[in-house]
Amino acid sequence: MSQYPDLRLNGPVLLQQIHALGEIGTDPVNGGRTRIALTDAEKTGRDQVVAWMKELGLHVQVDRIGNIFGTLRSADERCGQAPLMMGSHIDTVTNAGALDGCYGVLAGLAVVRAFREAGVLPSRPVTVGAFTNEEGVRYQPDMMGSLVYAGGMSVHEALATVGNDGTRLGDELERIGYAGDLEPGFIVPHEYLELHIEQGPILEAERTLIGVVENLQGISWQQVTIQGNANHAGTTPTRLRHDAGYAASAVVTELRKIARDSNGTTLATVGCMNFEPNVVNVIPRKATLTVDLRDPDEERLVTAEQRLSRFLATMAEDEGVKISTEQLVRFQPVIFDAGLADEIEACAERSGYSHRRMTSGAGHDAQMIARIAPSAMIFVPSRAGISHNPREHTEDDQLLNGAKVLLDVVVHRLNTHP
Repeated sequence: MSQYPDLRLNGPVLLQQIHALGEIGTDPVNGGRTRIALTDAEKTGRDQVVAWMKELGLHVQVDRIGNIFGTLRSADERCGQAPLMMGSHIDTVTNAGALDGCYGVLAGLAVVRAFREAGVLPSRPVTVGAFTNEEGVRYQPDMMGSLVYAGGMSVHEALATVGNDGTRLGDELERIGYAGDLEPGFIVPHEYLELHIEQGPILEAERTLIGVVENLQGISWQQVTIQGNANHAGTTPTRLRHDAGYAASAVVTELRKIARDSNGTTLATVGCMNFEPNVVNVIPRKATLTVDLRDPDEERLVTAEQRLSRFLATMAEDEGVKISTEQLVRFQPVIFDAGLADEIEACAERSGYSHRRMTSGAGHDAQMIARIAPSAMIFVPSRAGISHNPREHTEDDQLLNGAKVLLDVVVHRLNTHP
């Protein structure tokens, strides 16, 4: 029998807080909201989340990388008892929707609110985390706060990171008042749960309410630089060209072949490309492009990387250009905790919600925390699969379904793993 029979999700407050946080950083001209990590707008968002944590009587702590944690104490005051942790992030991309990341943090607070409104304490501490710089827009890599927290990047290196605006991350943390004094990883969770919108089209297309995320794709980001020779577009024969622009375009075509040859498992994207001198009648002397490769299987991801490397070597020789690469990000695929995934599925089943097992195509803080604690994720549908966009949307009832499953999972884990 459950120790917590009277826990109820306060849906109206959760929805109101999602709306209120979504108003911070709004752009009346371009739409959406922009809360890039450690900007003034994100500081305002942080201040609001901390205020809500304090309203719930949580013990609020901030570590050196700026991760925020609010903890509800347990009924059992045993020293060192590891908490059950929920969380995500509140920083956004430019002109973002209101749900990405924020939903997971605020749903975590909704779970805590259920305990508070019922007047009971959990059998172990429950912590809600908001991790720093998940999006990686201003400072790279993305998922930085959780990566540092899990020991995958030193706090010294992270604080010294220089952003695309020339600022130093550690200085900006100090400026906005979120340079904590606790070492990242000071709390090692007993388990970690992250509720998130899918950011893809699968759940909506299949009319499924809950995604049980059992694994997450590996990610490989590279920057490719191709150095050729600039020359006149009208007087230089094709056979005598060293055309960086052509070579870059050929890379894009090869990446699509790599994706198609994988039977749909490997995804390949060129999101950025620049030519120099970028003049209509001049053969490009230099091309710079990014490559994003993803696959849920490490062996297939490595195969895609190796095939790209061989193609670049062939292209350099055939076209007489110099090609160099820089690894920007490399994360291996993650398999989430099977017991937690089973629990999520069982809770969705008990609530009568349609559900399916699935892979996350996007990176999330959960993949970093999985390095140090059993972790899993819950997805709810995204309309048309749209995210990182002002049109990002999930119906209110679907948001509440996900939060109810999260609460149910927390209750069952506390009952069975006190």
